[in-house]
Amino acid sequence: MLDRKSYSQMRRAGFGVGVSKEKVKQAMVEIILQLPEGTSNLKETVIYHLGQYGQMTPIRDLNTIWNQVKRKVAKSNPEKFILDGKNALHWNDGSVKVLDRRISPANFKKLNELADNEGYSVNAVVSKLLKTYKTAKV
Repeated sequence: MLDRKSYSQMRRAGFGVGVSKEKVKQAMVEIILQLPEGTSNLKETVIYHLGQYGQMTPIRDLNTIWNQVKRKVAKSNPEKFILDGKNALHWNDGSVKVLDRRISPANFKKLNELADNEGYSVNAVVSKLLKTYKTAKV
C-alpha cells in the first residue's frame, strides 16, 4: 500500500499528478458539497476522497487550495456552511456563532478616550458598560 511518504518520493523522482490546482479545487468543492451533514474533520475527509490526487498534491498546495475552497463554499452555500472568526469551516447547524468584530473608527476612538479618561483598559471599560447595561435592562 502506498502512503504519503511513497508519494512524496515519487514526486521528487519526477512523477506528478498532472492535474492543475484549479481541477483539484473543483474536485474539492464537488466533494464537500456531497458530504453528509455533520461530517467532522472536513479537510481530512475531502483530501481522503480526492484519492491519488490528494496524495500526490504537495501539502502547501493543498493548504492554499483548501483556504480558497473554504471561502468559496461558505460564500456560495451559506445555508450549509459557515466560516467562524478564525476562518475555520463549520456546518451551519446553529451551534457556531460568528462574532461581530467590526467597530467604526469613530466609536473605537471614543472608546479609547473613555478608557484613558477613566484609567482602565478598553476591555475593563467594555465589561463595566455591559454590566451596567444588563442591570439597567432588568
